[in-house]
Amino acid sequence: MHKSDDDQLIFLGIDLGGTNIKAGLVDNAGTVLGSASVPTEACGGPDHGVSQMMLAAGQAAAAANTDLNSVTAAGLASPGTMDLRKGMLLEPTNLPGWDSFPIRQRVEDAVGKPVVLQNDANAAAYGEYWAGQAKNAGSMAFYTLGTGLGGGLIIDDHIIEGENSHGSELGHVVLEMQDGRFCKTGQYGTAEAYVSATALLEQFRHQLDSGAETSVRACLQNGEELSPLLISREAERGDQLSEELIMEMAMYLGVTVTSCVHIIDPTIVLLGGAMTFGRNSTRIGRQFLAKVQSEFRSRTFPTLAERTVIDWASLGGTAGFIGAAGCARRAHRRNR
Repeated sequence: MHKSDDDQLIFLGIDLGGTNIKAGLVDNAGTVLGSASVPTEACGGPDHGVSQMMLAAGQAAAAANTDLNSVTAAGLASPGTMDLRKGMLLEPTNLPGWDSFPIRQRVEDAVGKPVVLQNDANAAAYGEYWAGQAKNAGSMAFYTLGTGLGGGLIIDDHIIEGENSHGSELGHVVLEMQDGRFCKTGQYGTAEAYVSATALLEQFRHQLDSGAETSVRACLQNGEELSPLLISREAERGDQLSEELIMEMAMYLGVTVTSCVHIIDPTIVLLGGAMTFGRNSTRIGRQFLAKVQSEFRSRTFPTLAERTVIDWASLGGTAGFIGAAGCARRAHRRNR
């Protein structure tokens, strides 16, 4: 196939979330041609979910001034747990009632094109690797900070999926062996129990119950809801407790990153997801990143401290569907 033919290829990426489905048409260079987002309506069941995916895909195609017939192949990013080889969702906690669902085949039947299934954090990582902040890196580790702590590892274009589709679970590295915090997976002391929106809110509620001084208390009394966004805003305004808990989380993330780097020695480590504190556009975002970097440097070897790049990811909420499309492109190139 000539390069000019490659340039005409279009890939569909679908990012399935517990609340929303994002879809996009992406060209061979990683440029988004059109995108859309619709509610998942997960309570309607997996078959309804597939219909919602197709709705999002159709809207994305329309935004790109084309239709799904122009698509070469599709990629689907989904929360786990899953069996990637069989294309099955197993027991996805964000999608209750979707257990043991053959999602790859159902989406493939609906799209009429080959579909690649990938873990959502792995897909987001691949998006950054292919078309984002890690575009020129040979290897990378990616952390998604949100309700939980997701992860993705890529080495020389190979996504570390593992024998049982549970590879790259960076959020479930154990940080505390004794008296560790409880994680929703049923384990104790995992990184996710220290670095996630769930963990931040739990620690903040504990401080509120203990009578700690914080401007957040007045915000709550005025009807605002406790959220990472509120805590981040108040930290930016100088609330000491908010800043301390965010920086504590950055410290734990730095420890987690150190363990990961000591295993695969990646070119770059990227931090993304929904809870990034404004990244470099805010004081707290810059301090969070600096704390992760300094914690890592204090715990690693001099060469790694000097050479390993730790930075914010760049694709934001588009990383999932761009990465899913990239996985479809990757499979297409290998199979042709």
